[in-house]
Amino acid sequence: MKKKNIRVNHDLTKKRVLYLLAIIGTIIAGLASRNYSQLLPVIVAEQLGDMLWTMMVYYGFRLILIRKKIVFSILFSFLFSFGIEFSQLYQEQWINQIRNATLGGLILGKGFLFVDLLRYTVGIMCAFMMDYIFDKRKSVSY
Repeated sequence: MKKKNIRVNHDLTKKRVLYLLAIIGTIIAGLASRNYSQLLPVIVAEQLGDMLWTMMVYYGFRLILIRKKIVFSILFSFLFSFGIEFSQLYQEQWINQIRNATLGGLILGKGFLFVDLLRYTVGIMCAFMMDYIFDKRKSVSY
């Protein structure tokens, strides 16, 4: 029984490291998509940042909720991302000052756009599909 627990803990640690690397890689790709947007096709440059942001959110929830079913990470990713987007309808001075800071703008966004909800949906679904594909053992619990 003890060997099984050690193996499970090792597998969870390995998955946590992979999700952390996915988060870091997604952040780097997202920042690069903003800094080098002029090198990308316009349609890609306009869509990619929000999709990558939501992919990072998904990987973050997978990291935190590693023992839970994937459906929880998908659900919380939608709630978090859509919640942030709808919060942009609230335009008071104090929160706009936070949004005007670089980090605040990256996290909270600037203004509500319906198309962002579609970008978030695509980002979450892409992250889920990558999660599923890269799980070599197909031991993901749904």
